[in-house]
Formats: sequence, C-alpha cells, structure tokens
Amino acid sequence: MPGRNKKSETNIVIKKLDILVLKAFIGPFIATFFLTLFVLILQFFWLWIDDFVGKGIDGMTIVRLIIYLSATLVPLALPLAVLLSSIMTFGNLGETFELVAIKSAGIGLLRFMRSLLVTTLLLAVLAFYFNNNVIPVANLKMKTLQYDLVNQKPAFDLKEGTFYNMIPGYSIKVAKKVNDSVLNDIIIFETSPNVQDNMISARRGVMRMSDDKRYLEFTLQDGWRYEEEGERTGVNSRFYRLGFKEYKKVLDLSALMRNFTSDSVYKDRAEMLTILQLNRSIDSVQKMLNQFHERHKAEMKAYLPFMQYMDSGWAKVRVPALKKDTPFIKTLPDSARVSVIDQSISFTSSLKSTLDGAATDYENRRKELRIHLMTWHEKFTMSIAVLVLFLIGAPLGSIVRKGGIGTPVVFAVIFFVVFFLLNNFGKKFVKEDVLQPIAGMWLATIVLLPIGFFLIYKALHDSQLFNKEFYYRFFRKLRKKKAAAKEPDELPTELEAEISGEDLTIKKDQPAEG
Repeated sequence: MPGRNKKSETNIVIKKLDILVLKAFIGPFIATFFLTLFVLILQFFWLWIDDFVGKGIDGMTIVRLIIYLSATLVPLALPLAVLLSSIMTFGNLGETFELVAIKSAGIGLLRFMRSLLVTTLLLAVLAFYFNNNVIPVANLKMKTLQYDLVNQKPAFDLKEGTFYNMIPGYSIKVAKKVNDSVLNDIIIFETSPNVQDNMISARRGVMRMSDDKRYLEFTLQDGWRYEEEGERTGVNSRFYRLGFKEYKKVLDLSALMRNFTSDSVYKDRAEMLTILQLNRSIDSVQKMLNQFHERHKAEMKAYLPFMQYMDSGWAKVRVPALKKDTPFIKTLPDSARVSVIDQSISFTSSLKSTLDGAATDYENRRKELRIHLMTWHEKFTMSIAVLVLFLIGAPLGSIVRKGGIGTPVVFAVIFFVVFFLLNNFGKKFVKEDVLQPIAGMWLATIVLLPIGFFLIYKALHDSQLFNKEFYYRFFRKLRKKKAAAKEPDELPTELEAEISGEDLTIKKDQPAEG
C-alpha cells in the first residue's frame, strides 16, 4: 500500500508537470502563430501593393482577400510557430532552472517532452486535414479574387491639367476643379477606329456619378462640339462645329467595374485539388503519357508510308548497286528530280512540324504530372514539417537555456530559413526536372530530421553545444598549448641532469673551451 500510494503521487506530479509544460507552450504558440501570419500577409501586400492601389477596392473585398490569404499561409506559419514556441518554452524553463530541477527529480527529457510531442502530432494531423480540405478551396477563392483585382482598371480619378485615358473611347482633360463636381475648361475627346476623332470643349461643367457607379454624367455649359464624317483618308469628309449653351454627356464606366471571374476557371489546377482528386488526375495524365508513343507513331505513318510494310518481305529486295561517291539524287532522271526534291522537302517539313508539336505536348504533359505529384507530396511534407521543427526546437531550447524573444528568435529564424530554402529548392528542382517529386519535396525533411535527432542526443547528455563558457575554456586551452609549443627549449635543470647522468659543474682549474 505505501508503494502504491507513492506511485500514485508520482503520477499526479507528472500529470501536473505535463499541464505546466502545456500552459507554458500554448501562450507563445498562439502569439507567434498570429505574429508569423501577420508578417506573411504584410509580405504579400508588399509584393502586390502596386496592383491594388488606386482601384477603389472596398473594405469588404479587402477583408475577403485577407481571409483567403490567411488560410493559404497557414501551412507556412504553423511550422515556424511550433519551432519558435518550443524553443521559447524550453528556453524559459532552462533559464529559470526548472529544467534542472525536473531532471534532478529523475524525469528525463523525453518524458518531459511527451505532452508537447503528443500536442505536436495532433497539430500535424490537423495541418494535414487543413492542407487537404481547406487549402484547395482557399487557393481557388484567393486566385480568382486576386486575378479580378489585378486586372481591374483604376478607379475614376480626374486630375487637373492631365488627360484621363482609362475610360475606353474617351480622353478627358480639366484645367481647373472648383470642387469635386464643378469643373472649368473641359475637353473630351471621343476616339473611334473608323472616323476622325470627335471633340467637345466647354468653359464650365458639372460632373456627377450615378448612384450605381456605372455612369458618369457631364452637364456642360458654353461650349462647342466638333464632329467629322467620312473616311480618314477620304477627300469627301465633312466637318461640323456645333455650339451649345448646355449639353449633357453620359459616359459608361462599366469597364472600370470589377469583373467577377467564375471559380470554375481555376478548379482543375493542381493546388485546387484534394488528395483523391490529385490521385485521379495523376492517373489520367499517366495513362495519356503511356499512350503517347503509340498515338504519335500512328500519326507519323501518314508521312512515312514505308512504315506500314515493316513486317513484309520488302527487306529482301536488292537495290541496284551505285558507284562509289555517287549521290542518290544523281541516279534520278532529270524529269523527276525536281518533283522528288520538292516532295521530300514537303514531307520533311511536315514531319518535323509533327515531331516538334508532339515533343512540346509530351513535355507539357510531363510537367503537368510533376506539378501534380509535387502538390500531392507537399500536403504531407508541410504537415510533417510541424513535427520535424518541433524535434529541433524542443532540444535546442533545453540546450540554449535562454527564454524571451531574443536568442530563441535568432535560432528559429536560422532553422526556418534553412527549411524554407530547402523546400523552395526542392520545388524548383522538381519543376525543372532535376529531381524526382518524392526527392525534391522531401528534401527539407531529409536534411533537418537528422539534425533534430542530433540535438535530442546532445540534450539528453547535457551538451555544452551552445555554452559560450565551454568554447571560451576550450580555445583558452588551445592557446596555452600553442604558446607552450612555441617557447624555446630551456637548459636542463640540476634535477634533470642527475636523472640523465650529465655533469653540469665546471671545474675552476679546467680551462674554458674556445
């Protein structure tokens, strides 16, 4: 009974310890996750800000864009958040000597990491579900909305002294704007592909936008309208000049409105598909590649008629022997030579065009297959990256023993940059057909996983890997050994002379040598 009570007390202590570690981990994890997501969103807008500014995008559209963008960036933000928060958690515990107290109580590092390891595994499973089910939809919505915003024309912005040319068919210039609606000295050019350009000029005018923002109405006063009829190069063209006291001109602004692209335009792209959809697409592309050679072999028979006689006995027919160094064209009659040459050139050009088209089609299909396989593997690698970076961050924090956001951020950024570069290099190598998809997409995991096991081994043995005092003592010993090696050999002492049997005494009556 006493042993059982002691065992139950130990279990209670360990459970409390697991809760303590989880509480220490959750806070930094949530903070670093949203901070990382915020930084990645800022990076996106930094790259695309020139395509969004000046287009009159409303607030709800920006909110939708941020929501879709945040969803697509979760697979990249989650591993960095796990890495940074695990380094901070174990670094804080090591800095406050709580980690030393736990180890002195007989609880090993692996047992101490178990609760966070289980949590990280759950995060990896959640990341895989997110990558497979949420990311394709977010990518589809994000791609469609981004395309519409990038291709949307700038909002109507009429400035003084400059021509505004964004409305198709019109070019507008205003000399002075009394306010946003009252204008002075207005010129409106109407361009047309068939006749001469028409023009309207007015001394004053009032500009008003329709309620639905689709039309721009100009109420012009004291002006002239110039029109010309006929062809641009014709001699019978007629020119009209009409004066007016008041004239109303309505311009269609539908070209400046955002066109809503259907989601079906991008639904077949690899990044918009789930695992099951990717499996079907990969199988279809693979079958097309397998049938590629037979299909183009059949197409080539039209240009190479002798291919249909490959299995016949034509090979036994003997061709008359030609004289040495006599070209084949010389054996043809003069009447048939030109037609044979022309027909040969025609057949060769057609065959070359067919082969070039077939080669291009084949390479495009192979590239499509590589992209689909790359996306398929990426759904697993970005989930496994959560676990791999935790196996690096947890032992690294226990070795460094520094909390806060100073040292942990430095190490987290270094390892995340290594992971990011290896992941991008792998994608690039797969797209360029340098590596197979399985090798390129798992490149970061293959490189970083042994580093994680090495850091765990060092942490289990209380390594001084990142202790500056350890390196200071080590290099001080090296300097001492180096200095001792450079000192000149001293004369043997009396004690060394007695041991070696040498006589160091110099007799007074013995003359000195030399």
